[in-house]
Amino acid sequence: MSFIKYGDTVKEGDTAIIFLGHESMFPVKVQDGGKTQTKYGVIRHSTDLIGKSYGSKVTCSKGGWVYVLHPTPELWTLNLPHRTQILYSTDISLITMMLELKPGSIVCESGTGSGSLSHAIIRTIAPTGHLYTVEFHQQRAEKAIEEFREHEVDHLVTVKNQDVCKNGFGVTNVADAVFLDIPSPWEAIGHAKLALKYEGGRICSFSPCIEQVQRTCLALQEHGFTEINTSEILLRVYNVRTVSLQIPDLGRAAEDDSTAAFDRGTQTDQDVPCVANLQQGTVQFKSGVPPREMVGHTGYLTFATKSLF
Repeated sequence: MSFIKYGDTVKEGDTAIIFLGHESMFPVKVQDGGKTQTKYGVIRHSTDLIGKSYGSKVTCSKGGWVYVLHPTPELWTLNLPHRTQILYSTDISLITMMLELKPGSIVCESGTGSGSLSHAIIRTIAPTGHLYTVEFHQQRAEKAIEEFREHEVDHLVTVKNQDVCKNGFGVTNVADAVFLDIPSPWEAIGHAKLALKYEGGRICSFSPCIEQVQRTCLALQEHGFTEINTSEILLRVYNVRTVSLQIPDLGRAAEDDSTAAFDRGTQTDQDVPCVANLQQGTVQFKSGVPPREMVGHTGYLTFATKSLF
């Protein structure tokens, strides 16, 4: 599901993702009479976008083509204007699962930041849930309100511009889950407990430093939270390539047996995981190799449950 009210076709006022490739995409606000310049030429909104189905291939003025895609939360995370550091889909997936979010859930969040996690939460809790998100910075709060309105999800979210550590979330005993992404989350644990429902609820705190985690865990214990645990996700991407290796010379009999087995057991190259070229004495297969260097730590995710007693 994309932004909640979006249909199958592009209409004026939509935010669409123009996809040139996995490393090249950007959002556009679709307007009647509007134009967007790409390296493949101009895209005219009135004729090239409005009325077209999402997922369509759009031909630009120079003859090249792009795809017009639904602005899913995952694509929005990759293309949103950064006002702060953001959470990406790897961490977001664990957060939504461990907070046990579902349609109808009531969620409190601080801080809103660039709205990456907010859009994923809204998609998960729609159509009957609600997100109460708190942002300390006034301009960021105002921009978040504007984006939620443009994306037609403002009926599912309430944005408050206040200090959550001093003033809380503005709600009491209604939330199924609370998420904290602030410099001193231990100062907001009491307000989070107050916002959660009487019959229990889940809390998650995202912190880049282990010292923040330690203080947060102590505060959670002091306020009676249970099932406290901290996780860290390290995303490891493998580079897949074709490798060609020499077949060892084990004697004529072994070669004849290999040839017979290869001919007997396969019809096409696609039927086996590797392709042998016995005349040249080599075999090819796919190999996955992790990069020597990778982006590792993003932050620690601390989860806990409000005690029923």
